[in-house]
Amino acid sequence: MDFTGLSAFPLTPLVDERLDEAAYVRLIEKLRVAGVDSIGALGSTGCYPYFSRNERAAALRLATEHSGAVPVIAGIGALRTRDVLWLAEDAQKAGVSAVLLAPVSYHALTEDEVFGLYAAVTRELSVPLCVYDNPRATHFTFSDALLARIAQLPNVGSIKIPPIAALERIAALRAHIPAHITLGISGDAIAVDGLSVGCGIWYSVLGGLFPQAALAISRAAQAGDMAQARAHSDALAPLWDLFNRYGGSLRVIATAAELLGVVTAPCLPPPLQTLQGDARREVAGVIERLRLAAG
Repeated sequence: MDFTGLSAFPLTPLVDERLDEAAYVRLIEKLRVAGVDSIGALGSTGCYPYFSRNERAAALRLATEHSGAVPVIAGIGALRTRDVLWLAEDAQKAGVSAVLLAPVSYHALTEDEVFGLYAAVTRELSVPLCVYDNPRATHFTFSDALLARIAQLPNVGSIKIPPIAALERIAALRAHIPAHITLGISGDAIAVDGLSVGCGIWYSVLGGLFPQAALAISRAAQAGDMAQARAHSDALAPLWDLFNRYGGSLRVIATAAELLGVVTAPCLPPPLQTLQGDARREVAGVIERLRLAAG
């Protein structure tokens, strides 16, 4: 697959502690109809570490069955390399177009250990892999040298760069990464900045619930109209502010999905919780003010 455009990362909603298959299918189908360029199933927004192997396999089957021609990128992160390999096998059997791998750990990993993980996984793949650099969640920070080393492995197709220091890294990384590997930006609030300096794909939490709002930004950027892309992004500043104030995007987006009736509350795997009280009312107010609609 081509790692370009907008990759939308939906929630993996629960109902009564089980995968809410009907709600999940609705989310996937809305993304297909909206025309996103790919769907990131079981990313961080999809809470992949909280699901069993069987639950993850079931979610991926639903995603590929209902995504139509839209490629599905599957999160396969896990603590043990053995489990990552099993998850990669399940994902490929489900028919995904690519996989997404973050170095999940309890004990802090060394660079050699992380390289060994990617070397073991890429050897077994028949689909491309996106390297997921997410230090906020994994507590591991990829050096540019390590990313350049991993980029030489077979089947690596993209590198998902976090918002922290992303803009300063892109030019340096591009000089050491093969041209066929796409650099991608995460962190919705700075997506336009990343797209304007060489990122070819936006891995978007916003796009997983509000694809039209994300596509307005992405399509303007792809057309080279960065002023228009930035105007669309700036209009969403109240939402970016909520992401910053409430520990990231997950709880805000999950709360928004509950408020809009897209999923049943509570939709997150415990002990995770959506926002309540004044925070929940803030999310409702921002959705109304920005006239955000799911799908």
